[in-house]
Amino acid sequence: MVRTPFITGMAALVLCPLLAAPAAGGPFEDGVAAYGRGDYASALALVRPLGDRGDASAQALLGLMYVLGRGVKQDQAAGLTWYRKAADQGFASAQSDLGAMYDQGFGVKQDYAAALMWYRKAAEQGFAGAEYNLGLFYAIGKGVPKDARAALSWLRKAADHGDVIAKFNIGLIYANGDGVPQDFTAAVTWYRDAAENGFADAQYNLGTLYRTGKGVPQDDVTAHMWFDLAVEGGNQEALQDREAIERRMSPVQIAQAQKLVRDWRPRLR
Repeated sequence: MVRTPFITGMAALVLCPLLAAPAAGGPFEDGVAAYGRGDYASALALVRPLGDRGDASAQALLGLMYVLGRGVKQDQAAGLTWYRKAADQGFASAQSDLGAMYDQGFGVKQDYAAALMWYRKAAEQGFAGAEYNLGLFYAIGKGVPKDARAALSWLRKAADHGDVIAKFNIGLIYANGDGVPQDFTAAVTWYRDAAENGFADAQYNLGTLYRTGKGVPQDDVTAHMWFDLAVEGGNQEALQDREAIERRMSPVQIAQAQKLVRDWRPRLR
């Protein structure tokens, strides 16, 4: 059975771009490095003065530290304040994180309208996590009327920025015909892109399309390969489907599929 619900995991704090410190040294970069190695006291000592002086990057990191209780007593209200300082300066990751907090009701009353506003501000700056979440709002009608065209537009932007879950959900939209004409060929294209990046649910759905011959020529060997990779990635539904398809495959075909998996594994590292 093809997995049909939209994957919604991006509605979370997405400050990870801050945690890859630029090559050039400085107090903020040193603070990010300290945060990355778990030395939160040093990170706070380095970043707090910068935040007090209005540095948006530092303010965003301070927001994360207060929200998560890293190096400080957990204080979501203080985290929200620091995020807002950075967001008001146009800092995209802070805007996206504010959207996630309002989206999830994390430290603040759940408010989809506020979430939508902050996601849009970040998305309009090309921030992939916000583009994804904005697309999801339109795809499922969360705080706005469902709009497949708007959903695809924002999800495509996120996909163009490398968001694998966005690619998977675009595949779902086409496979389900959700607001667009059903198009299994397009679904295969998007599932494959996500599957080749190691996303287990996309591997499973791609295997299902090869098993049924939707959007691609029917091919048990290739289906078995994708099911096998999906199982390795933690998709338990694929295990049952792999066992079912093996019952109609010859030993030679199973060996061929297993060789495809062995040849494929290095590409996922």
